[in-house]
Amino acid sequence: MSTFVLDCSVVMAWCFEDEFNAFAQLVADRLAGSSQAIVPVIWPLEVTNVLLVGERRGRISAAHVHNAVRMLTDLPIAIDSQAMDRTFREITFLARQHKLSTYDASYLDLALYRGCPLATLDAGLRNTAVQLGIDTTFSGP
Repeated sequence: MSTFVLDCSVVMAWCFEDEFNAFAQLVADRLAGSSQAIVPVIWPLEVTNVLLVGERRGRISAAHVHNAVRMLTDLPIAIDSQAMDRTFREITFLARQHKLSTYDASYLDLALYRGCPLATLDAGLRNTAVQLGIDTTFSGP
């Protein structure tokens, strides 16, 4: 089973119709196949916050939020609990070094720590990942 880091931007492309794109579909297909995603500990809070903000702004309904959360809990997504001890060292360093939020740096750190690709639609995060030698293309099997 192949493993990759999944960031919030890809998940939001699944949850908001106007954000859906081919890359998000490719990542969804990987999860439906033989891949597993890993996420930092902040991921569930980040995802649900974006969904609730979307609900408050009238982009999606409460039922849509409920269905999205149910769908996400059924996917092969594992939360990396090891990140807590890296937050004050590696994640803070990455955020400072690359002028990122600590949230974005947590995805980079996880991809570096686990040695796996990063699925993101965030251009700045993707560019930094490429600079660090992290695969963001999802080409191949």
